[in-house]
Order: sequence, then structure tokens, then C-alpha cells
Amino acid sequence: MKPKAKFISFEGIDGAGKSTHIAYVAERLQTALKTYGINVICSREPGGTPLGETLRELLLQQKMHLETEALLMFAVRREHIAQLIDPALARGDWVISDRFTDASFAYQGGGRHLSLDKLNILEQWVHPDLQPDLTFLFDVPLDVARARLDATRQLDKFEQEKADFFADTRNEYLRRAAEFPDRFCIIDSTQSIATIRQELDKLIDALIQKAIVP
Repeated sequence: MKPKAKFISFEGIDGAGKSTHIAYVAERLQTALKTYGINVICSREPGGTPLGETLRELLLQQKMHLETEALLMFAVRREHIAQLIDPALARGDWVISDRFTDASFAYQGGGRHLSLDKLNILEQWVHPDLQPDLTFLFDVPLDVARARLDATRQLDKFEQEKADFFADTRNEYLRRAAEFPDRFCIIDSTQSIATIRQELDKLIDALIQKAIVP
């Protein structure tokens, strides 16, 4: 019996710590799935394709109109789906993406206050039949997230936003998680890395078992 292809997304405000665990989950999955001949593909948004990576630099650094930002995010996503996600899933591979459409709702909708109706229209246009099978939402208080950011690299335009921006972004993430409880798993990112990985192990094992089909 071979597990069905699955699409996993990682979400959270900047500084939530999700990036720390993506490589771990990918390696854990690859080890579990290699006996089935299944590859695990890691990607990110904005980005994921040559065009997406070019536009990523503009989106993270260049100031622009809110609607321009949202449209570009979904343009990058359309390319990402067409060139990477859909082909990988069609081959039977598993895909992990560092952010997907939930990030647009959180950042452009929550943080920047773009109409959620407009984001819903874009979502239905760009990927009406595709959603992650599992979304890990790494949640953390704003002060903890800010302390982590301040201790790292030079910040992009989103990471430089004020506390109220991140409060609204976090709230929208939590609203999405409440709206789609079957897809979201909220991870308390204030826990130790070891504790979080124990939690991730259980969730990954459950997903693999659920994916196995004759």
C-alpha cells in the first residue's frame, strides 16, 4: 500500500519559529516515505519557481499599493502551483511549502486590512480545487516573536512592521484556523524545540497512516 500524495504548509507570523522545523519535518517524512519511492519536495512562498524567486525580492523589499501586493502574491502562487506543486502531487510526491494562501489572508487581509472578500475571489480563481492537506500554524506571543526577529538578520519590509500589524496578522491566522479546524494544527511555539518535534512526530505519523491506500 502506497501513501497518497500530500501537501503540507507551514504558517505563522515572522519570528514564530516555523522555519526551524521545516527541514526536520522534510527529513522525517523522506525517511518514512523512501521505501515507497516517494520524494518530499520543499518550497516556499513567495518564491518556489525562478519567476517566483525574482518577484519575491520585489515583494519583500519594495513598497507598493496593497492591492498590487496581493495580486503579485497570487501571481507568484499561480506559477508555484502550475510549475511545482501540481506536477509533484501528480507524480505522487509530497510537497511542503513555507507559507501558502493562509499567509495572504493573514498578512494582506489581517495585517494590511485588505477586504477578505477580495482575497476569497483570488483564492477561488487561482486554486479553486487545491488546499493543503495539513497546515502547521506556529503560534507565539508578539513579544517573543519580536525578540527572535531582533536577534537575527536584516529585516524585510514585513518584519519591520509595528506591533499592531502583527497582532492583526496573528488574529487572522487564528481565525483561519478556527474556520478550518480539520486542516490546521496549532503549535505552541514557545515550547522547546524537542517538545515541538515530539508533537510534530505524532502528527506526521498520523498523516502518513491516513494517507495509506491499497
